[in-house]
Amino acid sequence: SPHPMTAATAFPSGPITRVEGRGVAVCGDDIDTDRIIPARFLKCVTFEALGPAAFADDRAELATSTKGPHPFDLPAHSGASILVVNRNFGCGSSREHAPQALMRWGIRAVIGESFAEIFFGNCLALGIPCLSVDHATALAIQAAIAADPQLALQVDVPALTLSAVNDPGRSWPLDLAQGPRQMLSSGQWDATGQLLANRPQLDLK
Repeated sequence: SPHPMTAATAFPSGPITRVEGRGVAVCGDDIDTDRIIPARFLKCVTFEALGPAAFADDRAELATSTKGPHPFDLPAHSGASILVVNRNFGCGSSREHAPQALMRWGIRAVIGESFAEIFFGNCLALGIPCLSVDHATALAIQAAIAADPQLALQVDVPALTLSAVNDPGRSWPLDLAQGPRQMLSSGQWDATGQLLANRPQLDLK
């Protein structure tokens, strides 16, 4: 049955109607997949160790900068599960390692102004909803996270809303095409899960 996903749960499976957790904002347009997971990490045999490498070069650069640590390195954002970004997130090469790295860091949903098509599809295949907002809404959500990094948020996929868990009246509208929304809500995105659920019908006797 549909269930809320949080960073504490295992990797996504089955229907995904809600994602709950704290937010982390990574600001800037055109953040490409090479920034999300640098090319040197593509030599891995499995995706298992990619989580700590998410945004590795950006994090290393900011660690020695007066601009301060990268959001992924701030203790206040440890365990965050909802990533809030800006325009054209995930552009560049089509490496599936990018959403894999984000998922293994703990991200379970991405909210942004727009997404590169292949990145969007790779996230959908992992059960990570990528929901769209306009520019003003993206800035408002990022500001809310900056003001209170402990703010508990809930993404409601069927209702297309992001709301504060303890203040449902504080919410923002989201957008997601009907096709991906149906795939997430019904569990159709989870091809392996569907095969296992229908194993009796698939067994040849």
